[in-house]
Amino acid sequence: MAASAVSAPGTPRRFRGLLLRVASAVVLAPLCAAAIWYGFPWIDLLAAIAAPIMVSEWIRLTRGRPFARPLAILYGLAAVVALLWLRHQPAWGRETVIWTIACVWATDIGAYFVGSLIGGAKLAPAISPNKTWSGLIGGMCLAAIASASCGVAFDAGDPLQLALVGAAMAVISQAGDLLESAAKRREGLKDSGHLIPGHGGLLDRIDGLIAALVAVGLVRLIGGGNWPWQ
Repeated sequence: MAASAVSAPGTPRRFRGLLLRVASAVVLAPLCAAAIWYGFPWIDLLAAIAAPIMVSEWIRLTRGRPFARPLAILYGLAAVVALLWLRHQPAWGRETVIWTIACVWATDIGAYFVGSLIGGAKLAPAISPNKTWSGLIGGMCLAAIASASCGVAFDAGDPLQLALVGAAMAVISQAGDLLESAAKRREGLKDSGHLIPGHGGLLDRIDGLIAALVAVGLVRLIGGGNWPWQ
């Protein structure tokens, strides 16, 4: 009876938090998806809104760190530039952005469910105590499936090669997640901001995507062509 009495008050709070997260996703996800699908000028407007928010949150996470702050701001803005540059490519622009997001989402989903079910050794306990090596492997596997599936859906690229690239994207995404978590932990903050009800700040939602966009943009820029579709 005592345990029930203690746990009961927290249940409605968690339920309200879940409802906020779902409601925010229902409102924001279709808007972002439409901007990515239709491109100019909607993706540019989305980027123009997101960029100053990202900068302000990175400033919040790098207080008293004069050397880290400009690097963090440059990192965030590089992701915005990469998003716009990739989306506006005449060949495979939309598909590349969709593929990048699909890999990141698959990583998050796979890491969450496999990590929750299996648990095991911690990936980076000093930075993010909830992340596990099993979760990382689960994220890599699901990202590989998502990446290969995009290739099949777009009728482009070699599925096996795309699967391997998807697994690598999962590692990059998780590294971006850990980078932001380390910045929050250093500042003693739970969230990067309070922009999205139930989700925290913008960086809390796109930390892995930032790293993925920067990586994909750099590889496409250096390698040229229509990577990863060739």
